Amino acid sequence: MTDAKTVHEVTYDLLRNLGLTTVFGNPGSTEQTFLQNFPDDFDYILGLQEASVLAMADGYAQVTGKPTLVNLHTAAGTGNAMGSLVAAYRANTPLIVTAGQQTREMSLCDPYLNNPEATLMPQPWVKWAFEPVRAEDVPAAFMRAYAVATQPPAGPVFLSIPLDDWNKPASGPAVVRTVSHRVQPDFDRLREFATRISHAERPVLVLGPEVDRAGAWNAGIAFAEKLRAPVHGGPLAPRCSFPEDHPLYAGPLPLTIAGVNEAVAGFDLVVVIGAQVFSYYPYVAGDYLPDGTDLLQITEDPHLAAVAPVGDSLVGDMNTVLDELVKLVDVPADRKAPPGLSRNLGADLPVSNAPMMPNDVYAVLRSVKPDDAAVVMESTSTLADLIQWWPTRHTASFFATGSGGIGWGVPAAVGVALGDRARGVRRTVVASIGDGSFQYSIQAIWTAAQHKLPIVFVVQRNGEYCVLKSFALLEETPNVPGLDLPGLDIVSLAAGFGCRTAEVDSTADLTQEFKAALEADGPTVLVVPTKPHLPALG
Repeated sequence: MTDAKTVHEVTYDLLRNLGLTTVFGNPGSTEQTFLQNFPDDFDYILGLQEASVLAMADGYAQVTGKPTLVNLHTAAGTGNAMGSLVAAYRANTPLIVTAGQQTREMSLCDPYLNNPEATLMPQPWVKWAFEPVRAEDVPAAFMRAYAVATQPPAGPVFLSIPLDDWNKPASGPAVVRTVSHRVQPDFDRLREFATRISHAERPVLVLGPEVDRAGAWNAGIAFAEKLRAPVHGGPLAPRCSFPEDHPLYAGPLPLTIAGVNEAVAGFDLVVVIGAQVFSYYPYVAGDYLPDGTDLLQITEDPHLAAVAPVGDSLVGDMNTVLDELVKLVDVPADRKAPPGLSRNLGADLPVSNAPMMPNDVYAVLRSVKPDDAAVVMESTSTLADLIQWWPTRHTASFFATGSGGIGWGVPAAVGVALGDRARGVRRTVVASIGDGSFQYSIQAIWTAAQHKLPIVFVVQRNGEYCVLKSFALLEETPNVPGLDLPGLDIVSLAAGFGCRTAEVDSTADLTQEFKAALEADGPTVLVVPTKPHLPALG
């Protein structure tokens, strides 16, 4: 008679069955019993700080479309990762976040490294948080975590596991279950929405990040082209769901209530698919919608349907909804498609010396980047320049933070590149990062160097928190301290982590160094001195 398997063995069998064989982490003493005898068919992706670890896993999961396992170090490591956890929650990324816990035998006396309220700490930024009551419950807790994380709306979950649980005998093999990943809409209500859309004389369409996450990029294009209506993206959307060089593309919506009101003025129906209504910030007072304008929202997230301040909502899967709307909506034959954004992308490339304007930087990069390159964006003050000169043209090729915090972009780019490698895709990842943002999770470039990832980090060095200066003007808050960033030697920092580096002094130099970065065997950090350029926020 053979000995019963341990909780460790049974859990790894379950993880293997679920395809959770890549673990992102930074090992701590309370996690070593989980990581002992690490199997050869699993991969451990080491990050040097937990905020980077979780954001790397976020980027990886977004690219692969599969849940990803993250291992943190008890309360301290979970605390380090909280900012990245907020971004993953806002982006509906399916992560199974685990953290070690002190031994059960000592928990009553609150020992060193204990997390006495482990399940409260990550809330409300997880869909579910749990610490198993018994060691035997650990495998089943992982199975439930997988089900919760992957069912729509997807999102991170959290498990706290005492370090002495792993070597205890399991009660038997884990039960492997499957769950649905799509929620079908109320078809009667969908037909009602289709009728209202058909009757609209001047509709405008908003396609949000849920469309791209669902793989419904082509379905969104088909619906927009049938509707022959202008298409907006959501304000500061973490994913792009419509080609930004399409004739119907009308740009992202503004951030403010008053700004959105002005943007949709003159339309009788706003159709929002896969987005919140709306992601407002900062507060600029106004009516949510102009008089005579109605709104329909279709989302997979009941919470977003509930918090919408105006309009009628429907919950359902993006692919199903868009495919059905293409069939159900009737459009007048004489409706003319509106003009899209005005661009002059055929103009001569700019010639300038450092410090350059951001639009010069993006114009040059557009001329030399591969067509299939993915963009990770965390240079908020230059987002409008990016859209103007480097429009997103392919699905799953634009990524930005879902939370509004900074420090996500650098490690997320690492995760995106690792995810590409895992799914057998060869493409360059270009991370457009502000000089302030680059400091938050700079440790992640070490992981990029260790794995020789094809990433070009373009760090625009304007020496300030530029977007915050725009907020200071909008909010009428003069003399805010701490908005300037002198004395950063980004080239030396990047070289110290093992990256190829260069600081460019002209547009010609930028062209040459970017081409060299594309040929490099590993990541490159390009530092580009730029002029401060305050973006419009209203």
